[in-house]
Amino acid sequence: MTSVLSLIISIFFLVQPSELEIAIPDSIEIVIAAIDSGSSSDLAKYFDSSVSLNVNGLQGDYSKNQAELVLKDFFKKNPSMGFNLVFRSENNPSLSSYIGDYQTGQGVFKVFIKVSQQASDFRIYSLEFVKG
Repeated sequence: MTSVLSLIISIFFLVQPSELEIAIPDSIEIVIAAIDSGSSSDLAKYFDSSVSLNVNGLQGDYSKNQAELVLKDFFKKNPSMGFNLVFRSENNPSLSSYIGDYQTGQGVFKVFIKVSQQASDFRIYSLEFVKG
C-alpha cells in the first residue's frame, strides 16, 4: 500500500511544473506587453527598488518612482507603434538579459532589459532605451 502511495506522489511531482519555470516567462511577457503599450505604471511594477536607467542619453540610478516618471515622459513623447523582443539571454537562472526594438513615429529605439530572479521574485535592475 505504501509503495502505491509513493508512486502516486512521485508521479504528481513529476507532472507539476515548478514555480520558477512559470514565473520567468510570464514575467518577461508582462514586461514586453507593458513596453509595447507604453505603460510606465505597468512596467514599474517589476522595477527593483533602485533602477539603472538610460533613456536616450538621460542616464542615472533612480528610485522605482523616479524611474516610472522618467519613462512616463518618454512614452508620452514617443508613443509606441510596437515592441519586438529580438534577443533573450536566460542562461543564468538568477540574471537574464533581453534586447528589443521599440517602434515610434520618431524612429526605432533599442531596448536593453536586465533582470534579476530570486525564487519567484522577478525585478528589472537596468533598462535602456537608445535611439538606433
